[in-house]
Amino acid sequence: MNIIYIVQIIIAIALVLAILLQVRSQDIGLFGASTSVFRARRGFEKIVFQTTIILAILFVILAIAGARLSQINM
Repeated sequence: MNIIYIVQIIIAIALVLAILLQVRSQDIGLFGASTSVFRARRGFEKIVFQTTIILAILFVILAIAGARLSQINM
């Protein structure tokens, strides 16, 4: 059970880093809004975007699994 929490922490840190990489690669305007026109993601931006989605899905799955396992152990 502890392994789920450790993996969840690692995924959370990786998710934060992936989100920060996305924000850093865009032009930041007022209140975080992008000042550039919409364009397709290519190369590194696309990989980071897809990685962020995968990490978010894994984080949610692990959170649900951890909650289920903690209910069973009670």
